[in-house]
Amino acid sequence: MAEVILKNIKKIYPFTEDEKKKDKKDESEQQPMNLQITDKGVVAVQEFSLDIADREFVVLVGPSGCGKSTTLRMIAGLEDISEGDLYIDGERMNDVAPKNRDIAMVFQNYALYPHMTVYENMAFSLKMQKFSKEEIDKHVREAAEILDITPLLNRKPKALSGGQRQRVAMGRAFVRDPKVFLMDEPLSNLDAKLRNQMRAEIIKLRKKIDTTFIYVTHDQVEAMTLGDRIVIMKDGFIQQIGTPQEVFNNPKNLFVAGFIGVPQMNFFPGSKLRFADGKYSVEILGETFELPGKLAEALGDGAEVCGASGEREVVAGVRPVNVVISDDGAGIDAVIEVAEMMGSEMHLHMNASGTEVIAIVPTLNMDIDEMSAGTKLKLKLQTEAMHLFDAETEESLIK
Repeated sequence: MAEVILKNIKKIYPFTEDEKKKDKKDESEQQPMNLQITDKGVVAVQEFSLDIADREFVVLVGPSGCGKSTTLRMIAGLEDISEGDLYIDGERMNDVAPKNRDIAMVFQNYALYPHMTVYENMAFSLKMQKFSKEEIDKHVREAAEILDITPLLNRKPKALSGGQRQRVAMGRAFVRDPKVFLMDEPLSNLDAKLRNQMRAEIIKLRKKIDTTFIYVTHDQVEAMTLGDRIVIMKDGFIQQIGTPQEVFNNPKNLFVAGFIGVPQMNFFPGSKLRFADGKYSVEILGETFELPGKLAEALGDGAEVCGASGEREVVAGVRPVNVVISDDGAGIDAVIEVAEMMGSEMHLHMNASGTEVIAIVPTLNMDIDEMSAGTKLKLKLQTEAMHLFDAETEESLIK
């Protein structure tokens, strides 16, 4: 068990000799994604700072190419740290070899030795550390019991299912009793049902193991269900750090708001936030919604927020569960384009004056036949759950 501290960590991939010969015009045209290019090379991780407490479960989440796996590999020692400092249990680890960092890592592809049995795979690292046969047997069987893979100890990886292989990969890491446990998208190769099962297993396992976990995923459902805290990344930068509930309820910017939540939040660009007679209101697609006291209080001083004109352009955000079908004939005009039946609820994908809007509506007491493509509806937005973002900076206006 250990505290992990990352201070201003940066990862720069230097240019190859061929890339150095290219002129700046060619470099800008071939710039990968939105990663920053400097004279030193491509910056994959930018000024990453994070304090991870002992026994905390932290999840790094973000789209492909955001730098989350690179950050994990720097902690593991599989990638050099270009700038900044890494501390594990109070010791600076920048120049310490991976084998001496007392960490264990589970990879996306399991990385099991195909010619070895499950027992031999789990025992291998202990043999390399010169543990006695008795100690090895004790550690392996304890880990196998925790992971419920004792009946598989004499099998080889080819005779195991994907979920069983992943448990063996975890067991191989657990037997070492590491200070820090690293997991790099361990469930991404599993089917949806097995992924859900393994997610629940990891939650149970975490309670038994009680060590520091750093987990990387692109799946925000995994992040929300597993992490004590979530670190949301984009283009090498940290966008927000917080508990699952904090990042869901109070997204710091437009990216976080759109990334966290399934289906994703509805956005209404070009909305107008107004302050008059001591009250806030927002105009969305031609309809005006008065904001409730709690939201108005969170926005702060109206004169400061809306300026002398009393108005500013914003992007309003409303989660699908807070989009309601109007029953009084008032609201935003919308037309259903796709109706997805999800059992106890239906996901309605609608067009409202050219803006895509998704609503989640319960199917109980609903005439499902009426909710088909082409049906015209009126929509209301639950303002108490509304989010407001600056149209230019995309930062949240809610304090």
